[in-house]
Amino acid sequence: MLLNLYRRHLYVRVWLAVVAGVFILTLTANWIVREAAENERERLAPVPREVVVLDSKDRHIGSGKAMRVPGQGLEFDVTLNDGRTLSLQVAPRDRGPGAPGMSPWRTPFGLGWMVALVGVAVALGVYPIVRRLTKRLEALQRGVQRWGEGDLSARVPEDGQDEVADLSSGFNAAAARIEQLVSSHKSLLANASHELRSPLTRIRMGLELMGERPGPAAREEISRNIAELDQLIDEILLASRLDAKEADMGTVETVDLTGLAAEECARVDADLEVKEGTDSDALTVRGVPRLLRRAIRNLLENAGRYGAGETSVEIGSRAGQAEIRVNDRGPGVPAALRERIFEPFYRLPGASERNGGVGLGLALVKSITERHGGSVRCEDRPGGGASFVITLPH
Repeated sequence: MLLNLYRRHLYVRVWLAVVAGVFILTLTANWIVREAAENERERLAPVPREVVVLDSKDRHIGSGKAMRVPGQGLEFDVTLNDGRTLSLQVAPRDRGPGAPGMSPWRTPFGLGWMVALVGVAVALGVYPIVRRLTKRLEALQRGVQRWGEGDLSARVPEDGQDEVADLSSGFNAAAARIEQLVSSHKSLLANASHELRSPLTRIRMGLELMGERPGPAAREEISRNIAELDQLIDEILLASRLDAKEADMGTVETVDLTGLAAEECARVDADLEVKEGTDSDALTVRGVPRLLRRAIRNLLENAGRYGAGETSVEIGSRAGQAEIRVNDRGPGVPAALRERIFEPFYRLPGASERNGGVGLGLALVKSITERHGGSVRCEDRPGGGASFVITLPH
């Protein structure tokens, strides 16, 4: 538990580093004070010494003991040969702070200097820990600054498991998302300009060739191109709004996928099948009906365009999610391209603009399902063809 807190929270590491430094400094200062007191006690402790008394002719006339009394100097207790006892006292000398023989622990600055040196040592020991933490913050700052200056590919290292690592991970995810959105918008504008030019060019050529009295074929061609332009503009606007997460796409309601799929299948004369044993509640989801209808319609139109006239829809549930499967009997989609077909304006190799569509239908399906917390994928259909599968949470 404590190890996890240490790894996950930066403030815990900083706090522990400071506490450890103060603890070490306190222990060292306490040790220094105790050593100083012990040395002083040993220096001042009374130690008896033998004293011999001699007369002027160096003859022994007595003996005794000398003892240093703290604060009173020396005291001599001497017993002469004739039985008399003498007591002599010598006053202590007045020593200044720098006098020889003075204990270093009694100088005014001795203990202070030792504590200061220990404090410097503790500071030097704590510095690498704090510096390692702040270096990661500096790396994050440099990455954010580069990104803010326009380098959308700038990322920051995600070392560790604490708040700094979480912040770095969040920044990288946000930067990648914004870079993807900017790139997507650039691609959308570039492709939209091309797609808009094609029907406009055909309309212009048709106007030049139809003469004063246009025939039915010319009118039909111009009408088809205008409808294609209208569809393209509508899908570009919808794609842009779906990319903007904060955009209001409509009221979220309880949607019956069975009824929605039945209406769309009836519109294009496609078969609808509900998997056996599927509970009706499992096919009820929360979403925007208009968008979910658009997703199913786009898949049906795509299947009708490339599916050789045989289209069917299966609905059911799997792993707690509703599932809509749109099947066709077309040429299928190569495995290497099953992700790319959901990119805006992407067409499979060999597909012609004359087949209809503007290349945004599947991209819109992906955006709509992701907006509803679901996903879409493409699979092979047994017996040939492709299956587009939408999964949505209940």
